[in-house]
Amino acid sequence: MTFDAEAVADEFLASAAQGVHYPPAWFDRLDMDQALQVQHALLARKVAAGEQHAGWKVGLTAKAIQDQFNVHEPVCGYLLGSGMIASGSRFKAADLIGPGVENEICFRMGGDLKGPNANADMARAAVAELYPAMELVENRGDFTAQLAVSLADNVQQTGYVLGSPVALTEKLDITAIDARVSINGTPVGEGNATAVLGNPFNSLAWLANKLAEMGLWVKKGEWIMAGSLTRQFPLQRGDVIVTDFTGLGQVEFGLN
Repeated sequence: MTFDAEAVADEFLASAAQGVHYPPAWFDRLDMDQALQVQHALLARKVAAGEQHAGWKVGLTAKAIQDQFNVHEPVCGYLLGSGMIASGSRFKAADLIGPGVENEICFRMGGDLKGPNANADMARAAVAELYPAMELVENRGDFTAQLAVSLADNVQQTGYVLGSPVALTEKLDITAIDARVSINGTPVGEGNATAVLGNPFNSLAWLANKLAEMGLWVKKGEWIMAGSLTRQFPLQRGDVIVTDFTGLGQVEFGLN
């Protein structure tokens, strides 16, 4: 029987309108390829309704996390123009479902990057700028138990918080970038860019190769969230999270 991603997307939209973002009718019924088809069908509908498709995100970039979910590669989702958040912004906690933050390097593309044979060197050559960034996520369902449903629902993505841009120069060693995280002034964790597939440019190359399977590519001007240097940090009302990235600068976000 042919899989109808458009019909499933209709069901996801109807369920989300009722406040249920992980429709139980699709628990344990989607494989990862089908879930990605649903995700792209939902993206097309949002663009048709006036949203801007601004770029992509990559998740599950740590080998240990892939092993945990029994997957052999990362996952990807889309970024919307409405999801861009300036560093220092505050959101209402009551407007979010199980909010959390991941600490990432965001790329601004200076050129196209096409698969299926993209590599880290090609990825680096296509990047114009790097940003210290955070991904604002919402835990809209049981991510651990229903990974494919989460993929269809855009892998927890809600927004992306951007600091100031840094030009990509030949001297910049991306693998030397550390992230140090504090919440309400208390250090809570740190990580290094090698946590992202060994090198965040590997993540970007993987994305280009994955998109090529669907006849798509990474385009000049797009924003790419490459994957988290740290674990995910849950946030609650009153929290302010600040992350310092060596060589890139600082990014801040809070809930009120």
